[in-house]
Amino acid sequence: MARVKKKDYENLTSTNIEKVIAHLTADQPISKKEACGMLNIAYNTARLQRIIDDYEDKKLYRAKRKAQNKGRAASSAEIAEAIQQFLGGDSIAEIAKGMYRSSGFIKAIIQRVGVPQKTDQVIDYLPEECVAEDFATGELVWSARYHAPAIIEREMSIDYQAEKSGFIDTDYEKKYSSKCYSIYVVQKVREDMDVWANVGTGGFSAYQLAYDLGKLEHLKEYGVDLSRI
Repeated sequence: MARVKKKDYENLTSTNIEKVIAHLTADQPISKKEACGMLNIAYNTARLQRIIDDYEDKKLYRAKRKAQNKGRAASSAEIAEAIQQFLGGDSIAEIAKGMYRSSGFIKAIIQRVGVPQKTDQVIDYLPEECVAEDFATGELVWSARYHAPAIIEREMSIDYQAEKSGFIDTDYEKKYSSKCYSIYVVQKVREDMDVWANVGTGGFSAYQLAYDLGKLEHLKEYGVDLSRI
């Protein structure tokens, strides 16, 4: 069966299609015209059925793949992919769905290998594997303050500040017992922002102390390609 092509204004999320199916199969079902309205598609009963059939096919395929993976240990490729997607901004639920695994399975991988996790706190908790005092220019790190990957641009040493106008020449190691770095925080561009259609990531520059930055180099041991994050 040919896959259904979604138009921008149509509401074809899994949750909404499930809701439509529930209403169509209820004791007092809605009309197919009402179902089309819920999906925000033009009234077309043939296309409505294709959308439902396509969704059911995908649902059955996912269930089959999850059943095949049940009880099977994570492969090296799965571990690397889960880490890369998580650091790239995908939720555990999204990763689990794409890999035909449970959310608990993916969460266990993230926790076991020492991946920084986004929290509702002002500063994320950094696993022991990520804690460091020094970082190299160009190194990809985790910003615990901005809850995102970041690139080290330079150390804000007292010598560097003295060479540049506009700085107060703060000795961060003396004042905060920590080096300070200029970083570029990497952010995923939202898919609905048409103006950035050809751009995968964006971001902004910031300054951050070393104890709020996390190393990610240890993740290479699991086959993670940090350049893909």
